[in-house]
Amino acid sequence: MSDRVRTEQDVLDAIERRRRRPHVKLMDEFITLAHGAGGKSTHALVETLFVRELANPELERMGDSALVTAANGGSPRLAFTTDSFVVSPLFFPGGDIGDLAVNGTVNDLAMSGARPRFLTLGLIIEEGFALSDLQRVVKSIAAAAREAEVSVVAGDTKVVERGKADGLYISTAGLGVVEHDLELDPSRIRPGDRVLVSGSLGDHGMAIMVARGGLDLEVDLESDTAALGGLAAALIEAAGDGLRCMRDPTRGGLATVLNELAVAAEASIVLDEASVPVRPEVNGACEILGIDPLYVASEGRLAAVVSADAADAALAALREHPLGQGAAVVGEVRDDPPGMVMLHTSFGGSRVVDMLAGDPLPRIC
Repeated sequence: MSDRVRTEQDVLDAIERRRRRPHVKLMDEFITLAHGAGGKSTHALVETLFVRELANPELERMGDSALVTAANGGSPRLAFTTDSFVVSPLFFPGGDIGDLAVNGTVNDLAMSGARPRFLTLGLIIEEGFALSDLQRVVKSIAAAAREAEVSVVAGDTKVVERGKADGLYISTAGLGVVEHDLELDPSRIRPGDRVLVSGSLGDHGMAIMVARGGLDLEVDLESDTAALGGLAAALIEAAGDGLRCMRDPTRGGLATVLNELAVAAEASIVLDEASVPVRPEVNGACEILGIDPLYVASEGRLAAVVSADAADAALAALREHPLGQGAAVVGEVRDDPPGMVMLHTSFGGSRVVDMLAGDPLPRIC
């Protein structure tokens, strides 16, 4: 074995040992923004505190939604999820905190294979917040709910002192119905499976960055926020049992989502850089800011793992839907190195794509 190969293998072995520590430790003394970014710090916090203290089988699945059934184990299966939204600015190109809250919650249900049905809504409003802006947000919520075919059936409103809420925070809960017998779970991922995305990545995260101000970038960027219930249903129908699982690459981007799946499946995921769809405007903004598009959030895209024999039908179904016209096969599942994501670069090399570390894009959802 050459020195170069031995060195690369040593690096892979070291990363693998660190990633598969039997007990993740939370080393921080105080909460930082990184704990809410969806990457390594978030996972350490969730696993060492919430999952450990609130331990139950459904929570330990770490899915986008919990799948629950009636006490007698009968039908229907229900998907249940909760989410919170603290985006800054509240209004951005392509959307606002209102439709983002609806779409984000609906998408968590859809990624679990459920048909979204009902939402609840909690608003924490800062004293002095303009009533006209609140009306604008609520109208946006209503329009997004109609588009997603869900009903907002309950809610709560709190007002806090000036300076205590940064304008407006929104929390949601969502309920959906699973109308099929498929088991969508990373444990079903097998070597040879294909990784698909439904369209260009990173539009939402970079639109937020530009809208936040202070960046002299002459680019036309809009959030991709959208409800994915219909797109997910089309994929389920086309791929059937060949569909292993779905995820929406929000905080931490596609890189973090695929790392989660690779670890859960104890398999390797290999991406082809040339096949990953990223709009030139997004790629250019990322280059200027020194950010890898693989870590930038999307709010209207899904990632899916499907069997090799279902890949063509799955890709065709995605491309036939208005929200999936830019769909692409971007990678493949392999045996080694287990629990890791690798990227074959456009220059002919390869590199490790680890889970997001730190918080390059705070307050994006």
